[in-house]
Amino acid sequence: MACVPADEASLIAAFGPHLAWEPPGGFAARGTPDRAVKTHCCFCGQQCGVQLLVKDERVVGVEPWEEFPFNQGKLCPKGIKRYLQNNHPDRLLQPLVRTGNGFAPIPWDEALDQVVERVRRIQAHHGPDAVAVLSGASLTNEKAYLMGKFARLAVGTRHIDYNGRLCMVAAGAANLKAFGIDRAANPWADIAATDLILVLGANVSECSPITTDYIWRARDRGARLVVVDPRLTPIARTADLYLPIRPGRDVALLNAILHEVIRLGGVDHAFVEAHTSGFSEVMEAVRDYAPEAVEREVGIPAHRIREAAVLWTQAPRTMLLHSRGIEHHTKGVENVLSCINLVLATGKIGRAGCGYATITGQGNGQGAREQGQRCNQLPGARDVENPEHRAAVAAAWGVPESAIPRKGATAPEILEMIHRGEIRGLISLCFNPLVSLPDATFTREALERLDFYVTIDFFLSETARHADLVLPGSLQEEDEGTVTSVEGRVLHIREAVPPPAEARRDWEIIRDLAHRFGAAELFDFHSSRAIFEELRRVSRGSVADYSGITWEKIDEKMGVFWPCPDEAHPGTPRLFEGGRFYHADGRARFHAVAYRPPAEEVDDAYPIILTTGRVVSQFLTGTQTRRIGPLVDLYPAPRVEMHPRLAAELDVTDGDPVRVASRRGSVDLLAHVVATIRPDTVFIPYHWPGRRSANRLTVRAYDPLSGIPEFKVAAVRIERLPAVERV
Repeated sequence: MACVPADEASLIAAFGPHLAWEPPGGFAARGTPDRAVKTHCCFCGQQCGVQLLVKDERVVGVEPWEEFPFNQGKLCPKGIKRYLQNNHPDRLLQPLVRTGNGFAPIPWDEALDQVVERVRRIQAHHGPDAVAVLSGASLTNEKAYLMGKFARLAVGTRHIDYNGRLCMVAAGAANLKAFGIDRAANPWADIAATDLILVLGANVSECSPITTDYIWRARDRGARLVVVDPRLTPIARTADLYLPIRPGRDVALLNAILHEVIRLGGVDHAFVEAHTSGFSEVMEAVRDYAPEAVEREVGIPAHRIREAAVLWTQAPRTMLLHSRGIEHHTKGVENVLSCINLVLATGKIGRAGCGYATITGQGNGQGAREQGQRCNQLPGARDVENPEHRAAVAAAWGVPESAIPRKGATAPEILEMIHRGEIRGLISLCFNPLVSLPDATFTREALERLDFYVTIDFFLSETARHADLVLPGSLQEEDEGTVTSVEGRVLHIREAVPPPAEARRDWEIIRDLAHRFGAAELFDFHSSRAIFEELRRVSRGSVADYSGITWEKIDEKMGVFWPCPDEAHPGTPRLFEGGRFYHADGRARFHAVAYRPPAEEVDDAYPIILTTGRVVSQFLTGTQTRRIGPLVDLYPAPRVEMHPRLAAELDVTDGDPVRVASRRGSVDLLAHVVATIRPDTVFIPYHWPGRRSANRLTVRAYDPLSGIPEFKVAAVRIERLPAVERV
């Protein structure tokens, strides 16, 4: 396979100056829209309600949908400008095949036939699992469901996983272990009704801006706010207590807070005895985590840790919120379990204004992890290795249990197997691993070793440039379906416009491929609604039960919270009311966890901690947002955020070019000197590819329980570059 340069300059030279684009004069000049379509934003897991304005079958603008209860018309910069991608000149409009001179158009039938022929050839020589499928967490529930079924029953491979492996799986695994269910315990309205909010590793003002509004509403009522983050993020600047933790030390801090809560008499023993198990082991585990014992390791004075414990203990109602900052670690599951231990020990869950939630990152990060496109999961969040779960899904699909492959590899493991030559073919949808996976050089080498790679996308992503075939798929507004928001609320995505030119809806492409693979009777779908109806039926009786949810019910109620086991059921906005959890005995589980250091510690050669994350105007790998001019203008290029003390040690001033190097690679960027980050830590946002990619630096180290990568800690060194090398 040809190697295609992925640095930004090469992309612009090869594909035109359209990476950041806004139509000349804007769309306002097109006149009065024909209609406004009530739907949802295509970006983060909040899934804010929006109205897309349509003129001449093109999306030309956006208006608030003030009646939608979650955001009440409020939108972040990405939501306001999301519509601009719909008519972007980079849009893929026809299937493309790799030639000796780039890509050339190919007819649809020929392209689909070639996929099946190439995949079957690989499988004939190397076995069914020599082909893998990678999918996405921004897909609708219908497409996520379809991808899992397609991989297992049409392609016949066990290797199916999704890019939520880089986002939500540490929280998901911990939630299942502790609660027996993987969903936010509370609706977001409970945030506004609480007395204390503890936010850990969640830059909500930039990554989940509407969540900030709920926090402010609580503050207006007198609620206190505690923020744990190595950066003084916008939300942290408003906190009553800010704890600037050293990256990767979350378990030590949370164990110390729980240690102090126990000393203060803050344990709700009646709740613990009636509704949980395992607390005695946790009490023993945190015995040695006095604040004075961990203050040097976590980088926070002991008296501040004690203050956090006092605030948590004294508040009648609390909400604990966390995000990727504590999940992107080799002990991500343990970090989340230590959060849950604190909530359970004090009995502050399952009541109005009192509970716990993971802030979902991707557009359908909640729903897409329930429908069976993960390597360890079948629809309804069932366990692929559980005989009862396998039998239930096999019966619903009308196939023998033996027809469903067993557990496969995680997304990062799939790339490792490609690199080793164990997987030879790849089918992907809505996944850009060349930018999103750690150690980008390794990922590029893996892609170049594939015998065959086909991707479905609406823009030619950096990863797609390595494909043999590129099939033009659909934007969110070009299809109908459902997604499940951060709250666990199932929402209706309405089609605003059809796909342009020869582009097709994603589910139609997958269905047509399944027919060519010989599985037509299992993929007899003529609409996305038909897929949802099967999803409802297959999920019946599972922990993620959607069987009582209909599109009409969603429209009437503006969303329905799962689980919803029958059509008369109102849905379940708040889990665990009455102290009933989802394990067979109804009890929640404590888990004793001990602090482990990060996979890569700083040393004399690489003395600085690198952490990565998002900025407000960009989303994930930037495939969409880096093409929207007004968003690019807000943050046009990645910068290295560093403290003035560190900058002085390096003889760096704001705007100077610097080289950041790890054991895996280096990037040359401009320094951004700010007092809002720890002096021993630097921050680089991860939305850019090629020579500006933060993932040239990150380490290929993974949580052993969930497989999530350690994006939040890597050891680096920094040097100031001469002015002639300005980047």
